Amino acid sequence: MSTDTLDFPGLVAAIRQANDALAEQASRAVNVSLTLRNWFIGYYIAEFELQGANRANYGDRLLVELARALRGQAVSNCGRRQLYAYLAFYRAYPQIVRTASALSAPILARPRLEEKVRTLSAQSPVVPAADPETLIGRLSYSHFEQLVELADPLQRTFYETEALRGNWSVRELKRQIASQYFERCGLSTDKTTLARLAQAGAEPASRRDLIRDPYVFEFLGLQPREVMSEGQLEDALLDRLQDFLLELGHGFCFEARQKRLLIGGEHFFVDLVFYHRILKCHVLIELKNDAFKHEHLGQLNSYVGYYQKHEMAEGDQPPVGILLCTRKNEELVEYALAGMSNQLFVSRYQVQLPGKDEIAAFLHKAVAELGGEDECRTA
Repeated sequence: MSTDTLDFPGLVAAIRQANDALAEQASRAVNVSLTLRNWFIGYYIAEFELQGANRANYGDRLLVELARALRGQAVSNCGRRQLYAYLAFYRAYPQIVRTASALSAPILARPRLEEKVRTLSAQSPVVPAADPETLIGRLSYSHFEQLVELADPLQRTFYETEALRGNWSVRELKRQIASQYFERCGLSTDKTTLARLAQAGAEPASRRDLIRDPYVFEFLGLQPREVMSEGQLEDALLDRLQDFLLELGHGFCFEARQKRLLIGGEHFFVDLVFYHRILKCHVLIELKNDAFKHEHLGQLNSYVGYYQKHEMAEGDQPPVGILLCTRKNEELVEYALAGMSNQLFVSRYQVQLPGKDEIAAFLHKAVAELGGEDECRTA
């Protein structure tokens, strides 16, 4: 943009353009670095496994021992399951070696990498694929996680191509795979129309999607709360709700905000987690700043079930979940129970936990107050 005749609107536009362009560049740079990191981890594991003598000392325990050692070194996202995924990523995308070699000046494996580049360059790919630099520049590691699960190279390349063409979000890629888009395309006689329809209704990726990726903020050492807030109103409500429950004096002990759970390879976040010292149980709270949907309660039940299976210690009672849905002048409170009957809940738990009417009244007041504050700020 020329600065020769820069008026005030032009000044605003120029700053906005520079901000957006460089923020986009920064987001993609972080994602490229994360993707390469995970690829290198898989590469190093594969190289180690080729050295039979060293591998024999660990056998099937290699990834378990490696995960334990890396945890001691504070290396994030390197559990046994994730290490296995990185190894699978490397094996599914060996061609990334070309980009990895070009960007690996600080990486100690460069001579070996360059040898692999020459080896791969002499091989003709069985399935035409996108340029590796394009792949890692435009797809996040979370995209690759979905693609690696596809065993058929042709199917994987099909979804790569479509994801790049449509700039698909990770959620859209998962949806298209689940809807068997590849199989439907193979059976369709009018593939062009099918592709146009698929792309027309697709959800595009955005910079916000990239930076909200759980792998990214752990890689950068950020806390979930710093990037997972869905809006100022919801965040402010959580602040007040947290204080409200602690001030009740019924035994609530704050434990976590935006607690990350890894369930079936996917990341989920519980808004608030308390431990109730009188009831001897975890209390999980989910706040939805919209009207009630059945999937909200199903989601909370999943969290409660996870805590019952993985987080209960000896002497703990089953966890309890509280779902809060709110719109102005409309509140809903529901409890999610893990392995408890309603009768048991009423007789034991509701004596100590705040009742539905009490929480609903708090929500109504908090939403009204925060709504008034927002109006004052915008006035």
